[in-house]
Amino acid sequence: MEGKSEIVLVGEKGSMHLTKERHSEDPLCPEIEMDENGGLGSLEDPGEPLSPEKGEGSNVFSREAPLRAKDPRVTRGHSCGTKMLRSRASDSVEETEVRRKDKDKNKQERKLCRQDRIELGRLFQGAVSSRNWEHAESLILLADPQTLNDALCIALDSIWFLTARPELKGITELIKKIVANGANDFTRAALRTSFLASCVSACQSKTMSLADTVTVMAQRLHERLQECHGDEILKAEAGAKVQKFTEWALKCIEFHSRCQENKGRGGHSTILEVQLQLSAFKNFLDIAGNHLTGKDFTEAFDAACFPLTLFSSSFDPGWASGVSATAIQGLLGMLVEGGADNVNQCFLEASRFGSTELVRILLQIAQRNSLDVDVDLALGFASHYCKIGTMECLVEEGNAVAFLGPLMRAAERGCMQVVQWFVNRGCREMELCLALTAATSSSQVGIAAYLLPHVPQHVLAALSIEILKAAGERSSGSLDGVAFLLRSNFLSDPAATYAVADSIARSDDEAVAPELKAFLKEHWSEAAFSEGMSSGQEHYVNFMWILRRGCSPIRLRDLPLPLVIAIAYLPLYRDCVKAGGRLLPQRLRGQLVEAASRLGNRPVHIGCQGKELLAVLEHHLPPFLIQSPSTTHAP
Repeated sequence: MEGKSEIVLVGEKGSMHLTKERHSEDPLCPEIEMDENGGLGSLEDPGEPLSPEKGEGSNVFSREAPLRAKDPRVTRGHSCGTKMLRSRASDSVEETEVRRKDKDKNKQERKLCRQDRIELGRLFQGAVSSRNWEHAESLILLADPQTLNDALCIALDSIWFLTARPELKGITELIKKIVANGANDFTRAALRTSFLASCVSACQSKTMSLADTVTVMAQRLHERLQECHGDEILKAEAGAKVQKFTEWALKCIEFHSRCQENKGRGGHSTILEVQLQLSAFKNFLDIAGNHLTGKDFTEAFDAACFPLTLFSSSFDPGWASGVSATAIQGLLGMLVEGGADNVNQCFLEASRFGSTELVRILLQIAQRNSLDVDVDLALGFASHYCKIGTMECLVEEGNAVAFLGPLMRAAERGCMQVVQWFVNRGCREMELCLALTAATSSSQVGIAAYLLPHVPQHVLAALSIEILKAAGERSSGSLDGVAFLLRSNFLSDPAATYAVADSIARSDDEAVAPELKAFLKEHWSEAAFSEGMSSGQEHYVNFMWILRRGCSPIRLRDLPLPLVIAIAYLPLYRDCVKAGGRLLPQRLRGQLVEAASRLGNRPVHIGCQGKELLAVLEHHLPPFLIQSPSTTHAP
């Protein structure tokens, strides 16, 4: 048969992309339907399978469609075959047994029409939900091979709603009879029920209703697909497929919950009920035997984990340690025992999307089964997406200790929340120093300002040249971070800070970035200071020439002295105020030293710093031109 394409979500080390896989064509691609009374059934619609193209694959989303209201036009047009089904379903079991041999002989050749399959599925679902095992078994004898596989799925799905031991015995015997009569699609049944079990466990969290959960999951799915690599059309098709399957699962839960409420039972499973449900799943695995491969268990594990990443925002705190999560813990444990080998991959995905409760469950499963999960890589994913709760879990329960990489990346991106979290958790001195370097190189001034006080002075003194060189080398064109460190007097000694900048500016080391070297030479070197003083002297001479011999209609000599000084030095004053910080660039400081010397009529020590020099200038300027401390740049 001709192969068809199918959309698949593929994860690799925490990343996702969309691909198209080739599968053999399955002409019987069942959908699920709900009637007005809530009955579930299966139908065949080869022309409109759930996936964009008909296909058979092990992917959990490849064969199912959402529950939906039954089309009234269809119910009005029941075929003769449907009427026969109703009649034959009401026959006694003894009468049905008489015809067993003939049915077995023609079973593989028999194929029900679409409407008959719908009706038979509804009848079977009703029998299972009402725990009428005898009636359900009689319906099995009327099914064709595809409907038997549908019945296997319906029966297996019901195990997550068992409440009593007789129900466990009844459903187990029913599954055995379905298999004995020819059902063999164990892979599809396992994937589908794993997905449903995950949704059942998640929906028992009390934070939101089913209707709200549908909206939240749709939003989370959209966010997840946005981060996938691939064609937008593939994203849209994959998103529609997953959302339909999720809506089906939630409606299935709603239907079974309504059945339990009609019987006067609560909506939340007890620990005894969960044990019954897990026993039923274990019985199914025993019945399936070698028909389920390691690949099947791996994909079922992924199917069970997937909805939990979408449900994560609806969980109660501590959900993973409560009764609601016991079923999914047991399910995942059995899948690992069966051969699932993707625990680490699902663990990384859960960390990336901040599914803290799933991360906690997978940690427990890995510990029980002596499996390795990469908690340090997971911490990197969680920190990249600012999933603080997940980061807490990975450190406290997973013992993640590799802070350096995530901390540096957070500093480069300017993610203050993550940087603060790491600092508060406790980082080593070198980790803080490297994070400061990363923030400086990326011109993340806010992050650098936060980290600078946390780095010990002896570390800064020992590595000051390397910090500035590394920041310049890694910068992407902006040296604002380097300028910030120098303005902040990051060595807490003006002479030492200026000396480091001058050393790099005069260095012959080819490893120094040319842009950094040119920047320091122009603004922060001793040569820049000398040039600043020379520029100040030239400015003073030019101004005095204009003052004494200028032909401007504005007679500067007739103005008040403070205004004359303002005309001469207000631009310099504003440049200094704008530069801000504890230290001024050497070029500006040289100009300011020259200006202060002229205004004070006495030499100013060249070691004087910006604050003292600005005070001299402000003393001679008109008060209305002086900027208040609140308008100046903070150091």
